[in-house]
Amino acid sequence: MKLDEIVKTIGEERAKFLLDHKSNTIAKEQLHLPHAQFIDTVWKDTNRNIRTLQSIQTLANAGRLGGTGYVSILPVDQGIEHSAGASFAPNIPCFDPENIVKLAIEGGCNGVASTYGVLASVARKYAHKIPFIVKINHNEFLSYPNTYDQIMFGTIKDAWNMGAVAVGATIYFGSEESKRQIVEVAKAFEYAHELGMATILWCYTRNSAFKKDGVDYHVSADLTGQANHLGVTIQADIIKQKLPENNGGYNALNFGKTHKKVYSELTTDHPIDLTRYQVANCYMGRVGLINSGGASAGDTDLAEAIATAIINKRAGGMGLISGRKAFQRPLKEGVALLNAIQDVYLNKDIKIA
Repeated sequence: MKLDEIVKTIGEERAKFLLDHKSNTIAKEQLHLPHAQFIDTVWKDTNRNIRTLQSIQTLANAGRLGGTGYVSILPVDQGIEHSAGASFAPNIPCFDPENIVKLAIEGGCNGVASTYGVLASVARKYAHKIPFIVKINHNEFLSYPNTYDQIMFGTIKDAWNMGAVAVGATIYFGSEESKRQIVEVAKAFEYAHELGMATILWCYTRNSAFKKDGVDYHVSADLTGQANHLGVTIQADIIKQKLPENNGGYNALNFGKTHKKVYSELTTDHPIDLTRYQVANCYMGRVGLINSGGASAGDTDLAEAIATAIINKRAGGMGLISGRKAFQRPLKEGVALLNAIQDVYLNKDIKIA
């Protein structure tokens, strides 16, 4: 997809808003931006062992974005998080784990992230063909009444045994259970690194108090930014975060600590600037930020996915992790959507803001 096609897909007005924006908040020169030699210029100075560096490089070298420093990942853990029916009824073949992995391969992804069961069921056939990322904890959605708590579903050794290059986990920062989750995931990530696997953290905020006066601050730049900062502190190698939609969560909720410069100098209302604040909280990009693609909305999915990719790239992010928009549609359409996302990162005319 060339630039003129990207503009046509998202609309000229929106394209101008996103592509012409110049960020005057945190200078791009202060960021560690994704590039082909990122392992050699950034990761070589960390405490990661040789095997872990190999795993990060394996992920970075795979798929259509291989060798660019950017990543495109297909995540499919929604069968547990949202129920299999809610996730796969729109596209019945994805009840079969093999079709999930096939979509990631044919879609040119750097890796496929899914559950122990999904990846284990096809590991001997596919673990050497595309990097596996095993999601080690989940919020199971069958207990009544429904609760929101991430619990461990397997072991790090099991993920290693099935040939995974990375493990992924979620922490609900701000929840009552977050302290336990932080300890569990920190220990799991430490062991994953010991075995030579990379780590990806879903840094989600969750607390009913984060919604106030009709505004959902679960997606505010300041709260998600702090979640990112906690995530990199427990040595996640990649941070997955929702795209910010607003700001000022600390002030609106009147809790925690922040600084007026966060809102007057380090951010604006522009989505690229809000996302750049998320990148800044990932140690200025030393740890890559991937934003999530969000739920499927039907006909607007392609435009929304492309716009999200533009925002992430121009903010200084590392890529996109998009699931439902891709796997809840026929294979050919899912591949086309994943390729369109990747085309944003391959397009040299789309530069850092």
